[in-house]
Amino acid sequence: MKKDFWLERWEREEIHFHQDEFNPYLHQYWHDLHLARDSQVFVPLCGKSHDMLWLLEQGHRVLGVELSAIAVQAFFKENGYTPQHDVRGKFDSCEANGIGILCGDFFDLSKDDLANVTGVYDRASLIALPPEMRERYVRHLVSILLPATQILLITLDYPQPEMQGPPFSVSSGEVEALYREHAELRLLAQLDVLSQNPRFQQRGLSRLRENIFLLTLR
Repeated sequence: MKKDFWLERWEREEIHFHQDEFNPYLHQYWHDLHLARDSQVFVPLCGKSHDMLWLLEQGHRVLGVELSAIAVQAFFKENGYTPQHDVRGKFDSCEANGIGILCGDFFDLSKDDLANVTGVYDRASLIALPPEMRERYVRHLVSILLPATQILLITLDYPQPEMQGPPFSVSSGEVEALYREHAELRLLAQLDVLSQNPRFQQRGLSRLRENIFLLTLR
């Protein structure tokens, strides 16, 4: 999956993955991380997610990374913010009101970029990547985060042959295989949600689960 895939989806406004409401699992499980209010939280592949606003309301400083400049501009414009622009290495940085977004490639991030991050919210990153990219994503993510950083991870689990991703199916077994060398894993919830998602029913899925994990890096 190349960068152009996502850039073109934003250009064509094919953004069905975008949620207009706060993710309910974020509200329900985020406080299991027990982060201080002024902690910096990282949101990879953030798009224009409203969840960043919820994290801000909890007193956190928020840092996202997003490939599409269209998505970054839309986030600040739609929320009435006028961001300050800067260049940080390979990234165009936009920041306003405690939320910063680095516009560029996730794989260009370094330890310095995430030096103050103690929590990560991953609702749309791991499931956005095909199998051959997921291992690379996890290796890079854990290499640029500090030990003891906590991650709230939400994945979808469905029979992959029944639907072409993204979003891709990522089972609890795959999450364990990807992260077990790097983190302590705790499965917070495993929920059957097909009946609540008519769009996925229409695409022919026979089963759909959402898994919510708390990971603590070693």
